[in-house]
Amino acid sequence: MPAPRQRRSLRELAERVSDEVELYHRTYSTLLRSSGETLLRVLEPSHRAMESSLHAGAASDDPDLGAFLYATHRLPSDVWRARLVAMGQDAIAFQRAGLGDLDAMEAVEAPARRRRWHRDGSGLLGVLIASGSDLDDLIPTLVAYQIEWNKLHDRVAGLELPEAVDAAWCAELLGGGADDWARIAEAWDGDLRTFLGEVGTRELDLRIRMLSGSEVGYGRVTRRWWSPILACLHERGLLERRLYLVSSNTHSLVNLLTGAARAHEDEIVDWLEHDGPADLRAELGKLRSGRTRGSWDNLLYFTAREFFGAYPESAPTWDERRTRERRLGVAHIPSSTAVRVSAQVFDPRLLDPEALDPRLADVDAGRLATADAVIVNIDYPLGVGAYNILREIGESTDTLAGVYVLGKAATLNADVGDVLISDVVHDEHSRSTYWLDNAFSFDDIAPFLLFGSGLDNQRAVTVKSTFLQNREYLDFYYREAFTVVEMEAGPFCNAVYEIADLDRYPVGEAVNFAKLPIDFGVIHYASDTPYTQARTLGARGLSYYGMDSTYAASLAILRRIMSLEGLLRGAGGG
Repeated sequence: MPAPRQRRSLRELAERVSDEVELYHRTYSTLLRSSGETLLRVLEPSHRAMESSLHAGAASDDPDLGAFLYATHRLPSDVWRARLVAMGQDAIAFQRAGLGDLDAMEAVEAPARRRRWHRDGSGLLGVLIASGSDLDDLIPTLVAYQIEWNKLHDRVAGLELPEAVDAAWCAELLGGGADDWARIAEAWDGDLRTFLGEVGTRELDLRIRMLSGSEVGYGRVTRRWWSPILACLHERGLLERRLYLVSSNTHSLVNLLTGAARAHEDEIVDWLEHDGPADLRAELGKLRSGRTRGSWDNLLYFTAREFFGAYPESAPTWDERRTRERRLGVAHIPSSTAVRVSAQVFDPRLLDPEALDPRLADVDAGRLATADAVIVNIDYPLGVGAYNILREIGESTDTLAGVYVLGKAATLNADVGDVLISDVVHDEHSRSTYWLDNAFSFDDIAPFLLFGSGLDNQRAVTVKSTFLQNREYLDFYYREAFTVVEMEAGPFCNAVYEIADLDRYPVGEAVNFAKLPIDFGVIHYASDTPYTQARTLGARGLSYYGMDSTYAASLAILRRIMSLEGLLRGAGGG
């Protein structure tokens, strides 16, 4: 499936760019082959030399609080207590290494990364990894955290702290902005004095150890992840139906297809008026008075996440929701493996046409009741994990009809909240460039996009890690008209190639995806703008306005599936 020759080989050009990034990657990759412990500080010189756009102040004596916050959100809150961070593909690897029973240790969480972390209370912090991309993400994050923690240690050590420590005092005495310090306070339950007390008395000197890691091992872990989903399809008699895989999130499709939030509309609005965040209450007032073009349903869906989250899962409100979703043919399947990707199975035949989102009002109820399709939605995986997942699905079933990827990306030419649709994807893992006949275009998302812009005909580059890029790197790709920077599209393309072709995915080639045996679409929503906001890249989540792009893309995906299956009034049969 060769594509037209580019004027220069992108692979040849990319290999000349940012030798420091490649050196850093090679350094920790080789160090992790050791069977023993390695001091994390060994990686600090190459981390600084890389001049990462996400950690622009790494080599400066001044704190880079943007990078510190980014790392803080992606690590357990008390990583600073650890002596050793051990990484393995499954719990048995920890036992074989003499580090104990991982499952018996206390589970801890990182707010912005879905990984399984455990601590033993005596300095061991264990984490399960699902692919090589987990290492590319985790190691630079740990190094950035240690560098910035120790910078703060040097400034705070010996400093007499006042009884009341606020963000303004920290900014004046220690550097950084008051807003950054306020967000650090949030991460420490509002107690900056306790945070600075720990920083001042402790210099970090973490050690890392890789317990086991092989491609076969990653494949084995992925198969264990897929097994209960496959069993669910079998038990419900859905294995022979056309399967549509959606990689997105766990809230959009279920809200659009079940009406769970709208079934509790009065309760959610009452909660918002009395206990909800001030910014959402203000948006509610604007919608009621007609002073905004926002979507009532999107506001309801966004508020529902906090509304349901305010109740324990044993509450009647949750029981009602779960009962409703089961009746409508929705199965939720959590993960218990290193592949921490939850899944949902939707049986279209059991959906209630009256409960569908109003923007799906043209669904034909009669055709829906006899649909010969099933939708499997997964919480989007990280990096190469996407390849492992799609390959495993392709190996276990021959009914795959469509694959749709909805993920977040950094944008070099647009704004946060915009929707980006690419027809070219360059994958840094395989060094191959894929030319797509993307299932989606601007027209598919335009009717539902109220706040942001929709940009199609873009070019995306799949990077190995958010940290493994610098200004020279970004400038290179921008000059080659690549404006979308993300982590999953390339691995998905590699797996699609193997579904469509006799060979393993190619390395360093240009590939034409014009004729595929499955429908394939890729949509991203812009979550970061590294050229203009590198300091705060990824430090804040998308607000309610970010839901606009998420739901516009989710609606486009559902309408694509329903159109192919002939479920929309006026559409042909599937």
